[in-house]
Amino acid sequence: MRKMEKGARHRNNTEKNHPGGSESEAGPESGSGGGGVALKKEIGLVSACGIIVVLLTWVNCASVRWATRVQDIFTAGKLLALALIIIMGVVQICKGEYFWLEPKNAFENFQEPDIGLIALAFLQGSFAYGGWNFLNYVTEELVDPYKNLPRAIFISIPLVTFVYVFANVAYVTAMSPQELLASNAVAVTFGEKLLGVMAWIMPISVALSTFGGVNGSLFTSSRLFFAGAREGHLPSVLAMIHVKRCTPIPALLFTCISTLLMLVTSDMYTLINYVGFINYLFYGVTIAGQIVLRWKKPNIPRPIKINLLFPIIYLLFWAFLLIFSLWSEPVVCGIGLAIMLTGVPVYFLGVYWQHKPKCFNNFIESLTLVSQKMCVVVYPEMEAGLGKEEINGDTEEQRRPIYQPTASKDKDSEQPQP
Repeated sequence: MRKMEKGARHRNNTEKNHPGGSESEAGPESGSGGGGVALKKEIGLVSACGIIVVLLTWVNCASVRWATRVQDIFTAGKLLALALIIIMGVVQICKGEYFWLEPKNAFENFQEPDIGLIALAFLQGSFAYGGWNFLNYVTEELVDPYKNLPRAIFISIPLVTFVYVFANVAYVTAMSPQELLASNAVAVTFGEKLLGVMAWIMPISVALSTFGGVNGSLFTSSRLFFAGAREGHLPSVLAMIHVKRCTPIPALLFTCISTLLMLVTSDMYTLINYVGFINYLFYGVTIAGQIVLRWKKPNIPRPIKINLLFPIIYLLFWAFLLIFSLWSEPVVCGIGLAIMLTGVPVYFLGVYWQHKPKCFNNFIESLTLVSQKMCVVVYPEMEAGLGKEEINGDTEEQRRPIYQPTASKDKDSEQPQP
């Protein structure tokens, strides 16, 4: 067993240090042929991902109900697949296949412990649990959000934690740590080992899970752009909805374009590090702001209120995560920070700079008008309970009709007919 483990470790290290070793040893002709096949596969994969993103964007633009039905169906399919994995793991344990679950094997170090790599592992692992924050983006579309939002979070976080932890326990009953690291799709490899002729279930389940995840991200992230535009931090057209379907089509199209741009990189783990680092940076700043507001403005209305102990604990974990992730991967985290800072000049140009040239304002108005005509969108009506003092000039201007009759025609129409 020890020799097999050492051999597996040696192979993994060799593949990491020389990822193209097998092709180079086979000769230049086979290497070029293999490279061409790999390029075609990558192009096909990126094209398929792009088609899926566009298709799901169309579904979200067409109907909110369709989008939620798609989400419900694929979430249910994902949970059923995970339930099958957990049941198979229990069967494996009952058969005595729990070698890697024994403490002496489970906690064996395969490399020197590094606190920076531990923080990076937390950063990548937490990506799977990132859905807890997306519920906040769709608060306005919830029925009785002050009751249902905390309830959804309290139910979903323990459920997701239970399912994911026990799914990983099931994986190690059939796969060694080396096999887990070498596999591009762990569930697929797990199914190939245990399901036999029914192994096709797992690739389909993984695809459906990814499909549902992309749909959920499009649904929630577009509402984030919608809210930002309504606050004046993004172009006003992103805060408009379709006149009949009531879907934020411009915000959804903006989300779709942003998602397609992310397909430029094929390194999924680097992309997760970019997104994870930036997300947790903003999570920490937001929670720190909550603590400051609790101290400086203790009497403002708080429909959802929690004990300050929880955000303080989160901030301590947040500081550990970001500091040591930056220490472990300074280049990746630095690029993530650079991507984030590209928004600073855009903020000063679009939001902070109030007295813009007339030609610039005319261009923005023309662009907004064209976008409204193409997407058939208008600014949504404000709630009746909002006072006039709560509506700023920009919002008042956005609420005006796209086309207004001229004053002369109005006066002529008001004159009595002879």
